[in-house]
Amino acid sequence: MRDVSLRSPLYSDTSDSASDEELSEHQAGSRKRRKLSSSPTEELGLDDEQESEEELESIAPSSLPALTISRVQAKKPESVPKPKEVPESVAAVLSGDEKTTFASIEVAPWLIASLASMEIKRPTGIQKSCIPEILKGRDCIGGSRTGTGKTVAFAVPILQKWAEDPMGIFAVVITPTRELAIQIFEQFKAISAPQSLKPVLITGGADQRDQALQLASRPHVVITTPGRLAEHIKSSGEDTICGLRRVRFVVFDEADRLLAPGKGSMLPDIETCLSVLPPSTQRQTLLFTATVTPEVLALKDQPRPGRPPIFICEVDTETLAIPPKLQQRYIQAPVTHKECYLHVLLETPVNIKKSVIIFCNRTNTSTLLEYMLRLLGHRVTALHSGLRQADRVANLARFRAGAARILVATDVAARGLDIPEVALVINYDIPRDPDDYIHRVGRTARAGRVGTSVTLMGQRDVDLILAIEERVGKPLEEYEEEGVSIEGRVVRDALKPVTEKKREAMLQIEEGRDVLGKRKVGMQKKTTRS
Repeated sequence: MRDVSLRSPLYSDTSDSASDEELSEHQAGSRKRRKLSSSPTEELGLDDEQESEEELESIAPSSLPALTISRVQAKKPESVPKPKEVPESVAAVLSGDEKTTFASIEVAPWLIASLASMEIKRPTGIQKSCIPEILKGRDCIGGSRTGTGKTVAFAVPILQKWAEDPMGIFAVVITPTRELAIQIFEQFKAISAPQSLKPVLITGGADQRDQALQLASRPHVVITTPGRLAEHIKSSGEDTICGLRRVRFVVFDEADRLLAPGKGSMLPDIETCLSVLPPSTQRQTLLFTATVTPEVLALKDQPRPGRPPIFICEVDTETLAIPPKLQQRYIQAPVTHKECYLHVLLETPVNIKKSVIIFCNRTNTSTLLEYMLRLLGHRVTALHSGLRQADRVANLARFRAGAARILVATDVAARGLDIPEVALVINYDIPRDPDDYIHRVGRTARAGRVGTSVTLMGQRDVDLILAIEERVGKPLEEYEEEGVSIEGRVVRDALKPVTEKKREAMLQIEEGRDVLGKRKVGMQKKTTRS
């Protein structure tokens, strides 16, 4: 078993939300240009050498946002934490004293030009901290809130090192969801446009034979999910996977999810993947996440000599876990009539034109809401694990293009997806883990934009709301809209039509019809045989 070594987090060269918000505004135009196409934790191999840094003084408390107490929080005022101290280096960023450029952190000119063409002209906090250290050959753990450009933070140094010594397979990027893998694949292609980079996408839902041929052709970068790569390692021949034994970089994006234990854990597949990758002494290992969990930080206690020291950088993961321009709201809704409150919320004057993501905890709930909202006249699509891969890609493309205003999704869509137009996130079901809440609401208010999240709170959800408020460091406020009474509109306009359409949607699902009301092919054959 190989060893891993990480020590205590280092808070040098970090930046706060104001810096990332300002810099991300320069990167706002990059999203459209990027789209070129529609447990054995010891084996992660991270090094050990504690970084020394002078203790940083906190900035004046007046610069921190004032806390207010919501109606929910009044039941347990002690659960709202006191504002945490902000490092002095962060204060410098807030005052605008730091003017770092990509050239100043030794990024190659061709990459600077490529990033500039995507309107990415200045590095964010996580980028300016991690890129120089990765270029020095150090392993890295990077933690930063959602929407701060973590993909660029590992893609740029990998591409710069690859351009100096092109070989295949040069890097493997492992991510927990297919949609995030597709997005990273497109971003690698966009950033490397001036060069002849050959990336491949290895995820579930696609032909495994074609993927085996692609792997055997020695691509430069492999972007994959752990389950599908593990299948290739177990079933494909040595000619297919031998290129994996010489990779220079291994990246774990959304590392907290990849390393999470318990039901549905990906650790067995991670172990299989690591079994064919080079030993930790012969590769660089990079971990990035928006929520640095104990499972990720536990790797720091695994000592291993012989490599440059590990670099650990956490930017905003505690002091500002959510985007600074995100407005967090809640609505008290009885469990028996949540669909009515959802329908009314979507049709208020403020929200009727917004692009919306609705998060559910279960696939069945997502399917029911998709059918019901379509019957109620909403332009809606869905994204969850119950769909075929082709449908998942097509539905996400429809939502990105604006053909569908509403995306009903499970936590498959909660991590990493960058859809700048999303203005409203609705938590139809409250996540059990506060970190999942952070990832969900991080789909809006990205790159310095303003966004809103609304959580529908049932009578049994108070403890979950309190846990979320404690994690994000501020209370949720009750949703208010001028001239609109949500409860009044539910009673007056929504109870009867929503209840009727819900029953009709349940009947369509039971009969095996698709969201358009047509009988599915499989059900047609089954009916014919009977």
